[in-house]
Amino acid sequence: MGLSKRWLFIMRTTKDISGLFQPLEDIISSTFIPKTISNQLTPNNRKLLSLPARHGGLGIFNPVEIADFEYTSSAAATAPLSKIINGQKTQFDPESLHLLKRDLVSAKSEMLTTKRLNQTKAEQLVREALPPSEQRFHQERTRRGSSIWVTSLPLKEHRFNLNKQEFWDSMSLRYCLELEGRPPNCPCGKPNTTEHSLSCHLGGYVQLRHNEIRDLTANLLKEAGCRDVSREPHLLPITGETFRLKSANTANDARLDVAARDFWLPMDKIYTDVRIFNPLAPTNSAIPLDTAVKRHEDEKKRCYNERVLEVEQSCFCPLVFSVTGALGNEAEKFYRRLAKLLADKTHQAYSDTIRYIRQRLSFTLLRTTVISLRGHRGNKFTKTRQYKSELNDINLLYNTFNSTKFNQF
Repeated sequence: MGLSKRWLFIMRTTKDISGLFQPLEDIISSTFIPKTISNQLTPNNRKLLSLPARHGGLGIFNPVEIADFEYTSSAAATAPLSKIINGQKTQFDPESLHLLKRDLVSAKSEMLTTKRLNQTKAEQLVREALPPSEQRFHQERTRRGSSIWVTSLPLKEHRFNLNKQEFWDSMSLRYCLELEGRPPNCPCGKPNTTEHSLSCHLGGYVQLRHNEIRDLTANLLKEAGCRDVSREPHLLPITGETFRLKSANTANDARLDVAARDFWLPMDKIYTDVRIFNPLAPTNSAIPLDTAVKRHEDEKKRCYNERVLEVEQSCFCPLVFSVTGALGNEAEKFYRRLAKLLADKTHQAYSDTIRYIRQRLSFTLLRTTVISLRGHRGNKFTKTRQYKSELNDINLLYNTFNSTKFNQF
């Protein structure tokens, strides 16, 4: 049993003890959180961390704030049982047992509803208190799938484990904190901000994110029993076909990321193309997150959807992600269907299977994103400038030699 569960047991069984938990809260705020997560957190961040992961927090509750509520809720949920115990009733007919179970379920449901409403109100207050620069981060971490890595067990066999540097960087990115120990400038010459590190192509980390999600999707399709799974399949060449949209890709060497059969219907083929965008980039940060996701999906559809439908006689699905793990609507539908196929094949519960898929997607994006923050990018451009400088020196010597030789004659 975890230590926090023991605290909850005391809260639910003892009345009016919220003040006694103040020393514990002082240790959590002054010692545990700074050493485990970051020492840059403000009092408003403490309120944020007390929220559940789905509301953008970490579930590190404030015992002083919840002690009285836990006791009241526990007393209300167990009131039917307390009434029977106090009455010393020992004989129950089937109808009485049915009514008792109904009352217990109703009391527990009411307690959970009240608790979730309180969490929603607390999240709204925290969100309103955040500065405008952090509003986008909060919108990202409250989307479905963005916080699943926070609540996952660190299972090494599934690569759900992070070392301490990866964990600290993940928390800094999640809560808009400064990343410490990084050089001020990128080897490409630009300031080494978080936004730039997520978008800079130097070092190949943008392509790494894309390829990891592509390969993971292909492997999951194979595990689900889909046939004819292929990576980067070539599309059929264009032989006079015309398309309604001018933005349609008509190149004969056009390729998509993953193709498979037996996904929606037997023997039918589906093509997918992956796009992972940086929500902090100037082109995305100026618009709402849902709008940015929809725009990237529409761009993929305009480019490939008509060609796949008319020429390949197949269906197309754009798989759009943000670097923090948020999925687009089309990707959400795709992976739900994939979870259904995988659950049917492995005889596992659908809820467990979709959670497993979301965990793998989340940790794959998280690892590749964290790598791009501190990964070595080389000194490609520095060498290029050095070579240009040396070439200029050679040209200068060559021109000086020719000029001297000409003057001798």
